[in-house]
Amino acid sequence: MNELLLSEISNAQEDLIQTFSLLEKSIFGESQEPNSALLPIIESCEQACQDIDEELDKAELFINSLFVDQLFIDEQTNQWPLASFKLASGIKQRKLFPTLKAAVIAHLARECNFEADCVFVPNKVMVRIICEEQYAIIFDPITGESINYQELDRRMEEMASEPEDYHLAPVDVNTLIVEYLNACKQSLIEAGSFEQALRCVDLLIAFKPDSPEQRVERGFLLHQLDCFKVAYDDYRYFVEQCPDDPAAQLLKLQLENIKINETILH
Repeated sequence: MNELLLSEISNAQEDLIQTFSLLEKSIFGESQEPNSALLPIIESCEQACQDIDEELDKAELFINSLFVDQLFIDEQTNQWPLASFKLASGIKQRKLFPTLKAAVIAHLARECNFEADCVFVPNKVMVRIICEEQYAIIFDPITGESINYQELDRRMEEMASEPEDYHLAPVDVNTLIVEYLNACKQSLIEAGSFEQALRCVDLLIAFKPDSPEQRVERGFLLHQLDCFKVAYDDYRYFVEQCPDDPAAQLLKLQLENIKINETILH
C-alpha cells in the first residue's frame, strides 16, 4: 500500500497540491477537493495584479493581496490543529501548517504566472518568488514578512563556513513531505488518534526504513493499539541500534522484565 502511494507521490512531485492531497487521503481516509477553495483566491490575486507590468511591483502586490485581502496572515504557534493539516479545510479557515501553507502559496504564485518555489532558510521553510534574474522576494508563509538579504546572509552563514559553500536551492519535495508527516503525527498523537498517527509513521518508515527513532515511535503507537507482539520488534530494534540512548536503556529493562514475566506464566 505504501509502495503504491509513494509511486503516486513520485509521479505527482511537480504538483505539490496533488502530492499533499494524496498524503491527506492516506492519513485521514478522505481528502476534500481543494480547487474550489483555491480558485477564488487565484482569481482575486490575478485581478489585483493585472494592470502591473513591473515584475517586482507585481510580486509585492500579489503578496499583499494574499495576506491582507485574502486574510492569509497568521501568527506563529507551536501547536497546530488537525484541520491545519488538511488542504480544503485549512484554506477555508485560513489556518494551515507552515510547510503545507508554503506549498499552497507557491502553487498560488505559479497559478498567477510567477516563478515560485519553497526554500529552507534556517530555521524554517519559506516561499521564494523570483522577479528578475538577480532578484527575488523570500517571505515567511505564516506572516507574509519578507527577509532582507543581510538577514538571509547571516542565517545562511550559520550553515556554511564559507559564503561560496551555500546555495539557496529549492527544497526537495520529500523533505517537505517528511516535515509535514512528522508534525501531523505529533498532532494526531496529542489528539489520541493513534491509528492515524501510525499511518504517518508507516509512511515515514517507507521513506527511511532504518530510522530507529521512527521504529520506536511505531512501537509506541502499536503498543497503544494493543499490538504489543508487533511493537516488541520495533522496541528491540531501537534498543539494538541506539544502546547508549537513555530511553533505549530504560526500554531494554522493560523488555527484559516482560520476558521474565512471560517465562513465569508459562
